[in-house]
Amino acid sequence: MNRRNFVLASAVASFAASAASAAARATAPGAPASSELSLADIAAAFAQGHLTSVELTETYLTRIDDKNMRGPNLHAVIETNPKALDIATALDAERKSGKVRGPLHGVPVLIKDNIETADPMMTTAGSTALEGWYAPTDAPLIARLRAAGAVILGKTNMSEWANFRSTHSVSGWSGRGGQCRNPYALSRTPSGSSSGSAAATAANLCAVAVGSETDGSIVSPASICGLVGIKPTVGLVSRRGIVPISHSQDTAGPIARCVRDAAIMLGMMSGIDLKDPASAAATGHFETDYLRYLDNAGLKGARLGIARNFFADSAPMTRFLDQQVAVLKAAGALIVDPADLVLPDPIGDAELQVLLYEFKADLNIYFSRLPSSFPVHTLADLIRFNEAHAADELPVFDQELLRTADAKGGLDDAAYIKARTACVEATRCNGIDKLMADHQLDAIVTLTSGPAGLIDSINGDYGNGGCSTPAAIAGYPHITVPAGLRAGLPVGLSFFGAAFSEGKLLRLASGFEHVAQARVAPQFNA
Repeated sequence: MNRRNFVLASAVASFAASAASAAARATAPGAPASSELSLADIAAAFAQGHLTSVELTETYLTRIDDKNMRGPNLHAVIETNPKALDIATALDAERKSGKVRGPLHGVPVLIKDNIETADPMMTTAGSTALEGWYAPTDAPLIARLRAAGAVILGKTNMSEWANFRSTHSVSGWSGRGGQCRNPYALSRTPSGSSSGSAAATAANLCAVAVGSETDGSIVSPASICGLVGIKPTVGLVSRRGIVPISHSQDTAGPIARCVRDAAIMLGMMSGIDLKDPASAAATGHFETDYLRYLDNAGLKGARLGIARNFFADSAPMTRFLDQQVAVLKAAGALIVDPADLVLPDPIGDAELQVLLYEFKADLNIYFSRLPSSFPVHTLADLIRFNEAHAADELPVFDQELLRTADAKGGLDDAAYIKARTACVEATRCNGIDKLMADHQLDAIVTLTSGPAGLIDSINGDYGNGGCSTPAAIAGYPHITVPAGLRAGLPVGLSFFGAAFSEGKLLRLASGFEHVAQARVAPQFNA
């Protein structure tokens, strides 16, 4: 047995020992499926000397090699970090010397390909137009994870330009990474745009991952891939160093297999960044320890409003929601049913107008940082690049959203100001805030999305329902937790509420996770 095989065999043995320990603790809050390692399992194995960061990193790298471009061919990881093992080696040395930075010390983490890392990996938002862009510094959220001891393992595939390129896009497809697949059913969508981060975490290619969301791009893939996803309040996590769509709605957030791991990640990612206006405005709301909110009995006495309108046209989804409401009641929650959150009909168009204006403005600012040797420095340049490289960039769907955005004026246009004002009023004071005040709610609850639809490269994505828009437009927090399977495919339950209510939502999410015990590991079915 050569050294590499010996290291991997040792790591696998440690996985088995830790999994057995996890099974023995099946009633612990946030316990994942017994074949997977939680951050608590990893920390215990590290502390007991059963596992090193190098061994764990090698194991994940080998699993990526086996599952990503071979075997089920997930296309979830776009590239791995050539320095990952060096980072792991240094963190093992720190641990041996008695320095442990925290629960992420030595833990491999995958990062969405629109978030900058100073490691020798590109940040491309899935586009070949940005191939060769190596950011000189970490995005602030990456710097925080690195300071906490995370091993930046690699970059994940995503819906190109965060799914803001075409009205007939295929979630999980990018010119650089190809088509990401759902590990529960390889013919079905992983959803987008944090497709790779969700598929990789579900497939156990990493311990935890980072995604980003403008509207649904964390919570939808997390729901569809049987995971916990947190979209924080905008500003809680710095937006700098992330390829943008919309400064009003963009935020990064954690994707994990259990609530506890997501809570740890959120605490490590959040923090003030005075160079980000939304982060600076969030002063007084930052926390490093969200674990203190987790509570197996977190649903008891909680007043929850059931927003049924998102799935009112689907009898099967209504029945599935009824099952979850029964679980909530049995756990002691006080249910207000229905407590529908109905947005005015024009809000979808108003949101689109905001995104079109902000995408042009924000992306042009981002492009201005690129070296002069790059082919794109404006959105117009990107459109021309895609046309010139149509075989790579336009073989599946078009770029009409890019063209529409480029035709917009500046952020001082009356049409933009009117649309943004309408969005804020509809989702905040006349939306989430009003509904919660009217019914004295702790959170609004509904299904996150329907089960994954088939990947359709001809017609593009088709709707399977979802509740992401109100919290996304408002910039408010939203957490999804596995609620079980429908027709063998995962469906999540959503908890969302007022600005900076992450702690309360985590308490509710942990309580639901404890009583539902609904996560099932994927089997890579055809």
